[in-house]
Amino acid sequence: MDFSQLLLDKTNAILEKWVEAVRQDEQIESDDNLSKSALENHLSYVLAAMATVLSESKTSEIQPIVKASLHHGVLRAEQGFEPIEIAREYSLLRQVIFSILEPDLLQGSPPELIRAVRLIDAVVDEATSQCFNSYVDERLEGLEQLHSQLKLTNQELTRLVRANQDNFSHLAHELRTPLTSIIGYSDLFLRKQRQNAAIQDSFANLEHIERVLRNGRQLLRLINDSLEVSRYEAGKMNLQVVPTDVRSLIKNVIEVLEPLARAKGIKMVVECDRAPEQVLTDSLRLQQIVTNLASNAIRYTDSGSVKVTCQVLADNKWAIAVSDTGIGIAPEDQTIIFDPFVQAGSTNKLHLPDSTGLGLAIVSRLVKLLQGKIELVSQVGVGSKFTVILPSLLTSEAASSM
Repeated sequence: MDFSQLLLDKTNAILEKWVEAVRQDEQIESDDNLSKSALENHLSYVLAAMATVLSESKTSEIQPIVKASLHHGVLRAEQGFEPIEIAREYSLLRQVIFSILEPDLLQGSPPELIRAVRLIDAVVDEATSQCFNSYVDERLEGLEQLHSQLKLTNQELTRLVRANQDNFSHLAHELRTPLTSIIGYSDLFLRKQRQNAAIQDSFANLEHIERVLRNGRQLLRLINDSLEVSRYEAGKMNLQVVPTDVRSLIKNVIEVLEPLARAKGIKMVVECDRAPEQVLTDSLRLQQIVTNLASNAIRYTDSGSVKVTCQVLADNKWAIAVSDTGIGIAPEDQTIIFDPFVQAGSTNKLHLPDSTGLGLAIVSRLVKLLQGKIELVSQVGVGSKFTVILPSLLTSEAASSM
């Protein structure tokens, strides 16, 4: 029997039944939005090539199958098919071919039947293999293109971020100058108002000016803090390593912050007898760390005390710790507390009006800049303890490589 011609005659029936089987298969979902022609794709060419292989009068040529299957795999990749869906397609094709040809195959002699079944299986296997080869190649090419696009996009984003950082820094510097002037003149006007008792509405004027002055200082603090973070992210924060008297530095910071603590009835405790007498570090950055931690502790403490302790550690390291009896930090907030603009605490005091949300972000970046690390132990309603561990000798070479 000429199974080759039989396959050609039954091609349309095979395609119709195969499309119906694919539509009903729950494991193939990518065909939902495809038309019948898009779903059939180049499968008719695969069947035609299969007929060529089955023909005894023609030279068995596998190349048409390879070509048709390769194109089928490329289109399936473009259509977003998954590998398992393509495998199901060819499995259904095998089933449909045998179900359509079964009555005619059974009429042939046993040798003819065996030959036809073996050839059909071999052709379907080869078609499946070639389809997967082209599918994988197309997917890899798509991934390479996506990688190139993402690389270009990342470069553009990096450029934009740097440009925005430069623009932000420029804007912040431009804002700081007039803001400083506003604060200065407001302060001057406030002093004159207090000296002039003859003005009847002096109290109301004082209130207005104090509000302007308070908000102006808050805005200036936000700008300065934002500039600090921006400088660090841009890698423009340089260190000046000098011999530093730790005890004297802490004493100066506490003297500045003492009035804030006294105004809230908070006791400031300093235990730095075990502090190193001198370390080699950037004194300005160290002062910023201590100031931010201590002022933050005062800000989030309503009663009790704020304690600053120091001690010398092994391996040429030393530690400074700032603890308070404040509102504490919930465990879920402790992982994000050092991110910019994050303010965490108890639910009834999540945000304080005089906080920029940048203090701890600046501290964490400065600690890294000084080649140290910061640790936090906190409990809601009990208080918090920030411990900064720093090297006793920060070399200029190490600082310049940061």
